[in-house]
Amino acid sequence: MAIECLVLGAGQEVGKSCVVVKIGGKRVMFDCGMHMGHHDSRRYPEFERLLAGGGAADYTAAISCVVITHFHLDHIGALPYFTEVCGYDGPVYMTYPTKALAPLMLEDYRKVMVNHRGEEEQYSYEDILRCMKKVIPLDLKQTIQVDKNLLIRAYYAGHVLGAAMIYAKVGDAAIVYTGDYNMTPDRHLGAAHIDRLKLDLLITESTYAKTVRDSKHAREREFLKAVHKCVSGGGKVLIPAFALGRAQELCILLDDYWERMNLKIPIYFSAGLTVQANMYYKMLIGWTSQKIKNSYTVHNPFDFKHVCHFERSFINNPGPCVLFATPGMISGGFSLEIHQLSFSPHTDSKGIMDLTEFLSPSHVILVHGEKPQMAFLKERIESELGMQCYYPANNETVSIPTTQNLKINATEKFIMSCCTGETKNNLQKHGRAFGGNIPEGCSTEGEVEGILLMEKSKIPKILCEDELLHSLGMEKHLVHFEPLHSSGIEEVKHTDGSAVQQGSLGCE
Repeated sequence: MAIECLVLGAGQEVGKSCVVVKIGGKRVMFDCGMHMGHHDSRRYPEFERLLAGGGAADYTAAISCVVITHFHLDHIGALPYFTEVCGYDGPVYMTYPTKALAPLMLEDYRKVMVNHRGEEEQYSYEDILRCMKKVIPLDLKQTIQVDKNLLIRAYYAGHVLGAAMIYAKVGDAAIVYTGDYNMTPDRHLGAAHIDRLKLDLLITESTYAKTVRDSKHAREREFLKAVHKCVSGGGKVLIPAFALGRAQELCILLDDYWERMNLKIPIYFSAGLTVQANMYYKMLIGWTSQKIKNSYTVHNPFDFKHVCHFERSFINNPGPCVLFATPGMISGGFSLEIHQLSFSPHTDSKGIMDLTEFLSPSHVILVHGEKPQMAFLKERIESELGMQCYYPANNETVSIPTTQNLKINATEKFIMSCCTGETKNNLQKHGRAFGGNIPEGCSTEGEVEGILLMEKSKIPKILCEDELLHSLGMEKHLVHFEPLHSSGIEEVKHTDGSAVQQGSLGCE
């Protein structure tokens, strides 16, 4: 059995994440994003490839389920189009915070495209609402049985509020799709966390495939120093609020600094979306870092003391200020100089290598990155970790072989024969009942021999030799060899002069 991975988006690029994995006859779509840099058909994944040569009449028949990792548009922006325009009507899964914040992101983008850029509407506000009604919310580490054979489970990914890495399993074949994740905690989110799993395939983002960032504290100090220097000189600081989540992170940082330094300079939010999202951040404290959850009993850290809503007329006010600005404000002439600092919520090269080594999959596929950097990371994974690695382009399919395990039962007598004397005594002492699994702590003394019994329509079983005879209804027969004594041996000569000895053999 093989796992087939069709990359419909984020193949050798960052944008419109969408990976369809066929595992054990089931097809799972991981993410359904749009490309923010395109304004034609290239903005969406080529969904029609799901029907080509597959025999499925429609998308609902072609896909077992869709799983969305987080609310950023390059991971969810095409979902209303896929469900309401293309007609997919199967299950859609995402975490509770993603379900809460996704409609805000989708509607904000729709209004910008239609009302401000005059583009043709791809889906309506009503389509967004109908789409979200189809969503089944996930909790962390909650195992969802999609059907009799397919199960999925979400793990904490950091990155943004509600972001999840997804584990999917059919039979013995298992994969993890990371979405976007961060292996380093920040001020409002913890580091990504996942169980050690037995995997055939890991599909990981590779945005910073060659970058190893300096410490978060050093970047924060540089940021605060630059902001303080600007406002101390009477200047205005514009901070681009490109991604929901980073604005909240930097607001926490500035609000705390303003409090410690007793600064009275105003901090403004310009983006209505971010102000609206703060309401959900206050409600979803349980998905933040432990430090935020601990402080919540005294003060909600998203109730910013020094941050207030911005009116466009404020831009002409005299005196310094800090403004979280929309991209339009920066490109519209307000900005004279922007200091470059990275507060990206993506993991760096070290984080990708650490997660890959921890999970130790048989194969790795890189997505959500640039081709030259992916090639560099592929070489590292193969040379340092010894894992086969791929970085397919959009619309390419990678076939991954899987190891199929065979379930074999073992009798209690055989299991006891595998155990050391101490373990055996403990099991007998406590009257251990066996349920098919070898007891924890059971260890062997050298080699242990058993017989594999395979009967039609039954699970194979390992048992001891005498148990086999009993199950077959046979008695035990022994062959006994008697030693040959010299008095009972006579020499027989052949005509060629050679001689042999002959004697008697007794058996019972």
